[in-house]
Amino acid sequence: MNDTGTTPPADSPRYHLAQLDALAPIPCPCGLARRAFGQIADAPASVHLVEIKTDAQIHYHRRTTEIYVVVEGEGEIELDGKRYPVKPMTAILIQPGCRHRAIGQLKVLNVPVPPFDPADEWFD
Repeated sequence: MNDTGTTPPADSPRYHLAQLDALAPIPCPCGLARRAFGQIADAPASVHLVEIKTDAQIHYHRRTTEIYVVVEGEGEIELDGKRYPVKPMTAILIQPGCRHRAIGQLKVLNVPVPPFDPADEWFD
């Protein structure tokens, strides 16, 4: 693996591997994110393992659709001002413009489409 936690294959550029729990966590509005595949040219998506902190900030994206899958913990997801309970194996599709945040001690697999771009993270 290289320093980004991904393994570019020697024999084929058609796949990449990432060990999410081995990636360094990066602070984000939700807590800490371990991000993979965002640096790959022409990738259709990236993937993040996010440890949600209790006071995640409400934010939105203008271009990015996100898919959240709760993998650990129970709490709530706030979507455009409405709260919904979540638990492991809850999946949420968040379209551009939807103000959102996760609430509670959660671990979430997040798939941003297209890959995450920090310039597309907006706060009111």
